This record gives sequence, C-alpha cells and structure tokens, in this order.
Amino acid sequence: MPDRRADAAEHAARVNAAAELLESGAAAADAVRVLAGRAGCSQRQARRYVAEAAAGPVPVPEDSAVFTARVPVRLAAAVRAHARASGRTVSSVAAQALEEFLGRAHGNHPRR
Repeated sequence: MPDRRADAAEHAARVNAAAELLESGAAAADAVRVLAGRAGCSQRQARRYVAEAAAGPVPVPEDSAVFTARVPVRLAAAVRAHARASGRTVSSVAAQALEEFLGRAHGNHPRR
C-alpha cells in the first residue's frame, strides 16, 4: 500500500466513488470494503471517505499551474491581507479575481 497522502483531485474522486456506492444502495461497511480495494487504501481511510461521502459528491478541483506576475507592492500587500482576513490562500483570492475580471471582460459569468 502506498505511504502517501492523496492529492486534492484523488481525494475528491475517492469521496465521489464512495458517494456513488452509497447512492447505489450499498451499506456503509460494504462501501468501505469496496473502496479500500479499488483505491488501494486502508479500510480506516476508506471509512473516512465514506463518512465524507454521506453529504454527497464533492467537486473535483482543476489542475493548477504556477503563474508569476509582478504587481505593485501595495497591491500584493492588500491581496495578502485580504487572503489572511478571509481565511483563504493568496492563490485562491488571485484566481477568483482573475476569473471575475476575465468573465466581465468577455461578457461571461465566472465559473464557480
């Protein structure tokens, strides 16, 4: 069994697989066994996925890439302060701002 954490996309895929098993009528204990076998994880971890899946499927995050841009120092400080105050990352604040800007620039609504 691999000794590593699942990345965000893998985590979401496993939770969604557990949600599908539960929605198909599988008992939680059966879903745990099936998921552990499919995902190659421990039954203990599979139980965590099944417990999370009880609330329903979760969105699978998109792949991300590093994107470097030079901005004025005051803007960088403001973004960091906003991220800290809102309990978010600088990356998520910047991504949301860019999505909204591009959505307005192209007459589209931002993805959510």
